[in-house]
Amino acid sequence: MSELAHWNERFSAPGYVFGTEPNAFLKSQAHRLRKGQTALAIADGEGRNGVFLAEQGLDVLSVDFSPVAIAKARELAKARGVTLRYEQADVLNWRWPEGQFDVAVAIFVQFATAEERPRFFAGMKQALKPGGLLLMQAYRPEQLAYATGGPKDVTQLYTRGLLEAEFADFASLEIHEHDSALQEGSRHVGMSALIDFVGTK
Repeated sequence: MSELAHWNERFSAPGYVFGTEPNAFLKSQAHRLRKGQTALAIADGEGRNGVFLAEQGLDVLSVDFSPVAIAKARELAKARGVTLRYEQADVLNWRWPEGQFDVAVAIFVQFATAEERPRFFAGMKQALKPGGLLLMQAYRPEQLAYATGGPKDVTQLYTRGLLEAEFADFASLEIHEHDSALQEGSRHVGMSALIDFVGTK
């Protein structure tokens, strides 16, 4: 099965695989967002996080590989009374915009291999304006013991050291490691080993 077919199949399930509410970490960062800012929702899936950003008054580009997910995101946005821009793209091979966004959001985007990850992170950095904000939540290696979501390959999980090294060129970094219970649809449920990242370019 191709990667695109895999994601289309996942998002073809009835309802919203990861729920319709925004990621709790992203919601907790709402105080950093300003109406009128431009935002990039990376691998936004069925749109729960992109829609939340639009509800805060941001101008949102929601990018995902799966047209099935994007169709669901459009429906969610319509139901919530907000408008987003959408682009279907494989972000591992996307021509990333340059310096266009005030905010970039990457929630559980751990599909890149260790070899692909530096290029993926470089794309996220490139998309941000100087002073732009990157908000990211991911799983730590300890997540393998919980088995409540995320990749099974430890090289795709993030550590503080990895993020500090990859984003050493940022003006500021805030990293918080914690174990917390998730309740995000049917795929992220239960105690989870998480890492929260707030970075300023």
